Amino acid sequence: MPKWLKFLVALLLLPVCGGAGLALVQVVRASGSADTVWVAFLSGAACWVVIYVLLPKPMWVYVFGHELTHAVWVWAMGGQVKRFKAGAKGGHVVVTKNNFIIALAPYFFPLYTVLVILVFFVVQHFWELKYHLVWFHLVAGASYAFHLTLTWHVLQTRQSDITDQGYLFSAVIIFIGNIVVLLLGIPLLTERVTVLEALNFWVRDTGEILARVRLLFH
Repeated sequence: MPKWLKFLVALLLLPVCGGAGLALVQVVRASGSADTVWVAFLSGAACWVVIYVLLPKPMWVYVFGHELTHAVWVWAMGGQVKRFKAGAKGGHVVVTKNNFIIALAPYFFPLYTVLVILVFFVVQHFWELKYHLVWFHLVAGASYAFHLTLTWHVLQTRQSDITDQGYLFSAVIIFIGNIVVLLLGIPLLTERVTVLEALNFWVRDTGEILARVRLLFH
């Protein structure tokens, strides 16, 4: 898809971005009573932010996760990884398949948080962990904050993934991707709203934005 067409697609998706943002606000409000989840999750996030500010940034860990995310999405879409390299100063993968989702996935898919969740459910299968949920939420919060802060950090420099896809198109896909993760994750963690309700918020709010846009042209 040429960049000019991606730019037009990005413009058309702006109302979808607005609807996603409004839906996230509603989901967070509806989940506000889940104190045991939010306190631990935000405490974990705060702990990571302190580490991020005061200590050297673990860039090798981030870059490894970044490149591994490319690889995971390549495998998920039926491609192969021919070469994998990751280091503190950067990395790359050589793959047999590429598209905008594979290219931009590291900027919205929190791989380490997903791994934390998978490990928790595997361990939960063998041992009862309901009395240790606070630690799960704490680590999940720290890992998600790791994803957000270091993704923002690397976005301050030129990223070939972004330039290849176009800046506006990349920004829209990354924004929507991050919101989708939260619209799926928050309901599953807090159990105050369902995923279906969260997606319904998104559809409804996007529809309201589109209705207002139509009014502007009448």
